[in-house]
Amino acid sequence: YDSINDLEEAIHDYLLHHNAKPKPFIWSKTAEDIITRERRALAKLDEIRGNR
Repeated sequence: YDSINDLEEAIHDYLLHHNAKPKPFIWSKTAEDIITRERRALAKLDEIRGNR
C-alpha cells in the first residue's frame, strides 16, 4: 500500500465484502478439548525449557 489511506480503504472494502453474507461462527471443539490441548502445549514448553 502506498499510504495509510490506501490501507484503510482496502480494509474497509474487505470488511464490506466479507460482511455482505455473514455466517455464524460454529465452535468445532469443546472448551475441554481446547484446555486439554493448551495444557499439553504448556507441558511441552516446560519440557523444552527444562522446567520439569
